[in-house]
Amino acid sequence: MLTVKTPAETLDIITDQFHCLATQELVPLEAALGRVLAEDILAQEFVPDFDRSSVDGYAVRSADTFGCSTAIPAIFPLQGAVEMGESAPALAANSCLYVPTGGAIPAGADAMVMIEYSEDYGDGTIGLSKPASPGKNIVFRGDDVKPGQLVLPQGRKLGPQDIGALAALGWSQVPVRTTIRIGVISTGDELVPVESTPAMGQVRDINSAMVSAMMRNCGAAVHSYGIVRDDVQLLRQTVAQAVAENEMVLLSGGSSVGMKDATCQVISELGELLLHGIAIKPGKPTIIGKVGAKPVVGLPGHPAAAFFICHLFMRPLLYQLQGCQAISYLLPARLSEKISANDGRTQYISVSLEQRDGEWWACPLRAKSSQITNLAATDGYICIPRDTEGLAAGTIVSVALYSAE
Repeated sequence: MLTVKTPAETLDIITDQFHCLATQELVPLEAALGRVLAEDILAQEFVPDFDRSSVDGYAVRSADTFGCSTAIPAIFPLQGAVEMGESAPALAANSCLYVPTGGAIPAGADAMVMIEYSEDYGDGTIGLSKPASPGKNIVFRGDDVKPGQLVLPQGRKLGPQDIGALAALGWSQVPVRTTIRIGVISTGDELVPVESTPAMGQVRDINSAMVSAMMRNCGAAVHSYGIVRDDVQLLRQTVAQAVAENEMVLLSGGSSVGMKDATCQVISELGELLLHGIAIKPGKPTIIGKVGAKPVVGLPGHPAAAFFICHLFMRPLLYQLQGCQAISYLLPARLSEKISANDGRTQYISVSLEQRDGEWWACPLRAKSSQITNLAATDGYICIPRDTEGLAAGTIVSVALYSAE
């Protein structure tokens, strides 16, 4: 019988036992998307480096516009126009200068009046029908960021918006964590490669492809060691090789208590067994161990169970090895039907999302842990705590979305 841990206890074990294994490297800016920052990014300069206009219009001294209106416009001689990418001439009193969006604000000006509130009289003068307060429609030097200001903290997984910030600051080379390498092993005499046609009693190796895809989606570099038959010596050799070549090893299958299940034995011989069994459904017979500082995990053989264990525990473990934290994206939705759950385990149920009359509804997937194709039609999952007997139809639930990367 398995001595199981709760999901919270499992995450505590992961947090306590495993730490960042990534080192640091420099990569070109164009290769930094999805990587984890290894250092705090501090601004070295002002952004923007000059006062500029946020509108198309006319640069003025704000005091010269006070009291103007549609009925009584302020009339200024047009001193000229500011060209994009060029410095602006100083603005004389009781005059205006045309400035396009993004153009430099001339010395002496402290406001911009939008072109919509202007009229060109054709005689070299411009009428302005709306007063401007000091600073109106101006982006001042350093409004975005100033030297010494923290822009991006270390441990952040870089998104497209972060790449834009780095480009604005002139970071053509970015300090990032090295990519975590993961070895993936499938075990079982019943498994055949995906390209094979299974004979009676055989099944295709689903988990290698699925687990590898999930880990790559989280930023890992994955190496598959193929299918290992139910042979303790062969499994020990393969796991030892995978540990030597990677920072993390995931074995699929061989995690229950059957006679041929050698995963626990191999992990114990090579390192330390931390847990065998989690009080969840699906995925109870999960194994977590460590060899040196590296995690070695036995995933359930059933594909849907392996999927949930990877999403719930291996994803945050991988992020921890990269020196950052996983983020979950939750969407509130109404449950489309009643769900019963009273077997004493935290239960995770995949759902598809439908929008009805402007409201999201979560439609549960009724499937066993060995089924995988139905899972492809789902968008996320809901959690039913172990001390809950079920949820009524119409209950507002939090849907954890799979598309979190």
